[in-house]
Amino acid sequence: MKLKYFISFFALVALLSACSDDDAITLLDEIKVSSSYVAIDEAGGTNTITINAKEAWSFDEAELPAWLTVSPMNGGAGETKVTFTAPAAPDGRTAVLHVACADKKQTINVIQGLAVVKEATCAEVIAGPESKTYRVTGTVTRIVNTTYGNWYLVDETGEVYIYGTLDAKGGTKNFLSLGLEEGDIVTVEGPKTVYNGTVELVDVTVINIQKSLVKVEGYDPADATIPMEGGNVTVNLSCKTNNGISVEIPDEAKSWLGIVSVTGGAEPVVTFHANANNGGDRSTTVVFKTTDDKGKEYTAMATINQTGAIVECSIAEFLEAEVGETQYRLTGVITSVANATYGNVYIRDYSGETYVYGIGAKGDFEAAGLKAGDVVTLVGKRGVYKETPQMTGAVLESTIPVTPISIDEFLDQEDDPDTYYMITGTITEIANPVYGNVYLEDETNSVYVYGCYPGWGATGDYRKGLFEMEGIEVGDKLTVIGVRKTFNGTPQMSNGIYFSHEKPE
Repeated sequence: MKLKYFISFFALVALLSACSDDDAITLLDEIKVSSSYVAIDEAGGTNTITINAKEAWSFDEAELPAWLTVSPMNGGAGETKVTFTAPAAPDGRTAVLHVACADKKQTINVIQGLAVVKEATCAEVIAGPESKTYRVTGTVTRIVNTTYGNWYLVDETGEVYIYGTLDAKGGTKNFLSLGLEEGDIVTVEGPKTVYNGTVELVDVTVINIQKSLVKVEGYDPADATIPMEGGNVTVNLSCKTNNGISVEIPDEAKSWLGIVSVTGGAEPVVTFHANANNGGDRSTTVVFKTTDDKGKEYTAMATINQTGAIVECSIAEFLEAEVGETQYRLTGVITSVANATYGNVYIRDYSGETYVYGIGAKGDFEAAGLKAGDVVTLVGKRGVYKETPQMTGAVLESTIPVTPISIDEFLDQEDDPDTYYMITGTITEIANPVYGNVYLEDETNSVYVYGCYPGWGATGDYRKGLFEMEGIEVGDKLTVIGVRKTFNGTPQMSNGIYFSHEKPE
């Protein structure tokens, strides 16, 4: 193993020498870098390269690991000095970044110290830095892709997702050649990444496989899912010892999952039961154990699921929820669109704002004609990325289109409680600062806004206090969403929803 690291070190030195600061990378005409390899001392420090671009350029923020600081992250045409800074990393780590300019991308490899692979638990992998390579031993639980080798590895400290498994010759798309099965105890080695809140080891090398003496052969129903109204799920096993099996249900699942029966022999059958589920989706991993004649323990695991009701909540409640499989229903205004192709947006209601990592499949957002200002109802899971909460796997349930319009055009519309408009105007008078009753004026006309509430869904006291909270005053330019309503013969915007405001220059 020491020889392997010795060779890797000199290979790295040769590579860095070949790409010295004096040798500009000329493969791309649109963007050139003084070095495509950035080395940072393992004790921590800073290194600088030069970017020479013909147009505006930027790094992909999604690729930037938490341990690395890059400044600036974007720039314009011409020459720019870019610094890379990292704290100490005694075990070494790497990152691959891309700089986009026009329709081209330049690769930047960041290397800090010499990566040393150490034995780690799943918990240590989860808590450790990204881009570092880990060696971990655990039990194969769920195999979700048999071409690339995507599966879950579990030990007594936690669970890690394996995204890609190399075969014995280092090749890809040949997972079945390894003969891995659920229940096997495996040692793997690979670099860590975090995707959409999930900790992954990518394209791992299998170091050792220990076949299990107890194995899950199948389920009834086949997806091991109990319906929301309650019921049973049966797990069929095989056991290659004469010592029987034991079954362990995690403590946190004992309140909803129990054992109905266990039969022994070489083909044990375990039946579980769950009562009706009034909450969201839930799941747990149960453990089956046996021992050989020398007392060595072998395990197999099975994930039991139960569908649940969709939890309808405010965005603030969603942000406080745990990351998991529970489905949440949120309704809010699209405040900004980060990526229209994939439907990555921010939505806000009266209680807060959250990032939505994709609405539907690629192109669905654009096909639905959605835009900033529209009101959407989404169902999805609570996820996290780099410690920031977000909704994942979002499905669009319904939408209320909002039409941007001038005040004069708004006044020409008919009263309709189901048609929403967005108007922008300068505040000329605040009639009620608590509820946000104001007069707005643009270059076309003026209108009275009866209520400007903090966000969608505000009722009762939640409608109060926006102006004080946001520091909104006469002279500010206010953008508000609402419906047209006539009161005492005069048209007005009713029950307005705050979108944004600007202070005068």
